[in-house]
Amino acid sequence: MYFETIKCDDYEVFNLEYHQKRIAKTVGLNINLSEYVYPISNKLLRCKLIYDETGILEVNYFEYKKRDIKTFKLVYDENIEYSKKYLNRKSLDELYTKKENYDEIIIIKDGFISDTSIANIAIFYDNKWLTPKKPLLEGTTRTRLIEEGKLQEKDISIKMLQKCEKLALMNAMIGFDAIENYSFFS
Repeated sequence: MYFETIKCDDYEVFNLEYHQKRIAKTVGLNINLSEYVYPISNKLLRCKLIYDETGILEVNYFEYKKRDIKTFKLVYDENIEYSKKYLNRKSLDELYTKKENYDEIIIIKDGFISDTSIANIAIFYDNKWLTPKKPLLEGTTRTRLIEEGKLQEKDISIKMLQKCEKLALMNAMIGFDAIENYSFFS
């Protein structure tokens, strides 16, 4: 089983076409998500849509509160695989437990930055925003920003991460969130 996290705010649904494309790519379903996703209040909601090859199985809404993330723990894992938005996040959850006293993890795979446990990542380096060429998951916000020309894909080394001017996290709920004051630890 798989899931999509869809942002709903003030009765508006965001970036539905990118979620539909990912569902089609994941299981081959071409469905109209607007038939399933309709916000139940004007609050900021996280819609969790669970599906498999047979169709939409469940749609739930949760009030959303953004986490304050300022500190990162670098975590190395050469074998992690999360190329589809699996409902079973056990491998990511196990890595997240290694964060110790930090807010979030940055996953290093094959010697390069990949993602955090909850978001794609970008760095501002050489006057441009770069995102990993090989993320764990091709997020919908990341895909949209690449298509809009706001992000460039590149292999990002730890040295580049250490020298970057800014860092940003991105996912369906937070959009593109540039973090000014952050630190990371090995």
